[in-house]
Amino acid sequence: MNVLFIVLNKTEYLDEILDAFVDIGIGGATIMDSQGMGSAMTAIENTEEPFYGVLKSMLNDSRPYNKTIFTVIKDEELLEKAVNIVKEIVGDIYKPGVGIMFTLPLGNTYGISRNDE
Repeated sequence: MNVLFIVLNKTEYLDEILDAFVDIGIGGATIMDSQGMGSAMTAIENTEEPFYGVLKSMLNDSRPYNKTIFTVIKDEELLEKAVNIVKEIVGDIYKPGVGIMFTLPLGNTYGISRNDE
């Protein structure tokens, strides 16, 4: 059992990803509004540190907010399908500004399903 995390900078892909998840049998996910550290740091107005000015100029055209999606997936095959679908929808996930995706193994879960008892 794993949890799949997707930090999606290109939020226009959110609905397509969620629709595809439903199509392959993923019945639930949590979506949170989130903000990257660099974006938060550039919002600091009253600073005399030159680092912030450089950071602001680098991130000037980037998106200040993103969506973080996470879902628990019990089956390794379904996890692989979900990862491939996200890659297919967003294109090159390694391209700057697209987002990141990662998985973590889970031990126990509570409140998801009584079928596991």
